[in-house]
Amino acid sequence: MTDSWQPEVDELRRREQQAREMGGPEKVRRQHDAGRLTVRERIDALLDAGSFREIGAIAGRPLPDGRFQPANFVFGRGRLDGRPVVVGGDDFTVRGGASDASIREKQIMAEQLAHELRLPLVRLVEGTGGGGSIRSLEAIGRTYVPANPGWEWVVANLGNVPVVALALGPVAGLGAARVAASHYSVMVRGAAQVFAAGPPLVARLGAPITKEELGGSDIHGTNGVVTDVVESEKEAFERARRFLSYLPASVHGLPERVPGEDATDRREDWLIRAIPRNRRRAYKIRPIIEAVVDQGSFLELGKGHGRSAVTGLARLDGWPVAVLAGDPMVYGGGMTATSARKIEWFVDLAETFHLPVVHLVDQPGFVIGVEAERAATMRFGVRALNAVYQASVPWCSVILRKVFGVAGAAHTNAARVQYRYAWPSADWGSLPLEGGIEAAYRADLEASEDPEAMLAEIWERMDAIRSPFRTAEAFNIQDIIDPRDTRPLLCEFASLAAPLRTPGPVSWRFRG
Repeated sequence: MTDSWQPEVDELRRREQQAREMGGPEKVRRQHDAGRLTVRERIDALLDAGSFREIGAIAGRPLPDGRFQPANFVFGRGRLDGRPVVVGGDDFTVRGGASDASIREKQIMAEQLAHELRLPLVRLVEGTGGGGSIRSLEAIGRTYVPANPGWEWVVANLGNVPVVALALGPVAGLGAARVAASHYSVMVRGAAQVFAAGPPLVARLGAPITKEELGGSDIHGTNGVVTDVVESEKEAFERARRFLSYLPASVHGLPERVPGEDATDRREDWLIRAIPRNRRRAYKIRPIIEAVVDQGSFLELGKGHGRSAVTGLARLDGWPVAVLAGDPMVYGGGMTATSARKIEWFVDLAETFHLPVVHLVDQPGFVIGVEAERAATMRFGVRALNAVYQASVPWCSVILRKVFGVAGAAHTNAARVQYRYAWPSADWGSLPLEGGIEAAYRADLEASEDPEAMLAEIWERMDAIRSPFRTAEAFNIQDIIDPRDTRPLLCEFASLAAPLRTPGPVSWRFRG
């Protein structure tokens, strides 16, 4: 008789091997035939090679033939570009990722582990992840009052660690909520669909509908349910890595500097011509962003929704910063209800993870009209304004062109010391002169014998008044700069801002 525990170790290895087989060869083949990776292949593709340390691999339920069915949620610790993270993913090969094949404590522990170890969390979502199918009620012999066990950790994580959610296949119910309850979410075009309830349930309310028609990327990539849409799982993993590279491991740390080779005194000559002299002409904002941040460092977030606002992460002299800008190619850069919600989300993100904000400003005001009023633009615009005023992170605004009205006032918190520059193309006020003059002088123009001559005279007077140099004389703008000096000045801002960043939880929670 031996004292060795080798038989038990052999049994452990047998069970581990069964877990690695997931739902079995046929289900794995169906997953591959659908053009999707298995959860274990995804984890291997996401993490640094050999770094995954699985937790609860042999959790599951026994089968009559002596084998066992592994739980359809795989999680553990690993490394992304050398940095520790927690990763958890749904196994669609076991009961389609449904809750009736899961052990909910595994999913809960993944959330709690990220929170208590203060590590970023990456969710690989495919399936329902909720109450399971109606069929599961037969097994328990009753219905139940809905609850989301462990959701308190989901909420807590939003204020403490970076959370990334990748929708990699059909996602419904609680699975969809897990995608939305994140700082950065991505779905794969054509492979992923996100919905509260799937086509069979929706069909009971009307005509049959496909998964793509109900919750495809054309819908959620434009309404803000997910941040971004990508073309492949590989690209989704790359986005997750890159997004996390700008953030600290938790709010208890600070975003790390990554020194590069881009000179801080780089001056792009074409910037002197970037803004058209004709104020009615639009221009492209993204080349301007790329010209002033570290080369190749700009990662745009949320390009498909709230498109009159551009948001993204970048580096200045290696320091991570949050970049906010208006896009005059969309509604002239005007603030819509959707762009206001996007701005609020982005300022919350920057505040939560201690990212200084660089705001390249071209804001002609709220988009106006019946549709704008029906969309509650003012309500959401005020929330964006309040987010800007709540933010305590270092903030630098560069006014490129228009700043008008309440929406324009959201370019910075006017009560703080103004770290602010303006280009010579800047144009500001309560209302644009275009249209405003005709409204303000209507009675005079109607009484004039020569309205056109009078209007031309008024325009000449007001055009002199609108000069940014008049504003600078009154010290209402701190500095007018040569556009080519923007990058050196922003790099200086980033270096001055770095020691002002304060680790720790912020005064309000990220709301998503």
